[in-house]
Amino acid sequence: MVGLSPEGRGHLAMLCFSALVAGSFSLGSLVANEIAPAALNAARFAVAALVIGAVVAVTGGVPRSALRAPWRYFVLGGLFATYFVMMFAGLKTAPPVSAAAVFTLTPILSAIAGWLLLKQVTTARMALALAIGGIGALWVIFRADWSAFRAFEIGRGEIIYFWGCIAHAVYTPMVRRLNRGEPAVVFTLGTLLAGCVVLTVYGWADIRTTDWVNLPGIVWVGLLYVAICASAMTFVLLQYASLRLPSAKVMAYTYLTPTWVIFWEIALGNGVPSGLILVGVTLTVTALVILLKPEDRHQPFTQAQ
Repeated sequence: MVGLSPEGRGHLAMLCFSALVAGSFSLGSLVANEIAPAALNAARFAVAALVIGAVVAVTGGVPRSALRAPWRYFVLGGLFATYFVMMFAGLKTAPPVSAAAVFTLTPILSAIAGWLLLKQVTTARMALALAIGGIGALWVIFRADWSAFRAFEIGRGEIIYFWGCIAHAVYTPMVRRLNRGEPAVVFTLGTLLAGCVVLTVYGWADIRTTDWVNLPGIVWVGLLYVAICASAMTFVLLQYASLRLPSAKVMAYTYLTPTWVIFWEIALGNGVPSGLILVGVTLTVTALVILLKPEDRHQPFTQAQ
């Protein structure tokens, strides 16, 4: 990321973030019915904390300032734990396509949360980009099939997952509000440890009754991926970007997730999508190109240096 502006580095971090998150959808679907959601997510937070803890240990350790006001980490860890639990709870009854459609509401929710918590203003250009990205994401999700879109119905699972998406949207501006200068990797460690504690308390019954020794091999593969790639790495990337970009811009990268999922599915040998779906991919890329243009320095939002 040498030579890039702080905002440019934030965008690159979120590009990597969206690709890694997409992989968790493909692999997560293979293990969803093999282990209780609370047990899986408690384990992923624990493994991710170990990985990030090792990184912190070899890069200077934890500064004394990071130990002040530990309640901050429980706020952030609780928000992300809520998102993951709600996601898996919602997927028990909500079809993946419907859940993905709900997920595309996150950027708009994050823009609202950014205004309420940080007074970040979504400019007309950003609003246009969010709209284009949302249309493109829905186009990809429903595979350019209008009848599939019309068949979308809001059910109990979708409502549960929607509450999780609200927690995810609030998390982004809260990182900026609660960070007191700690490096992203150190702040991530605190969030992961707190989230692990919250999930362990919440899901202790599931953790205790899970037959960890006899879990299928695919569960361990999926667990390691979501813990290291879709948790440890993405937590750092998300917090890094959240300190450099407005919340709406950060969460706009969720629009790329359906497109990345297509690439993952192609890599796993599940076929190539039709040409019409590429229209949606083009729209999401167009939205990001619009967002790549730096904001006017006179806008209320101030970039993190």
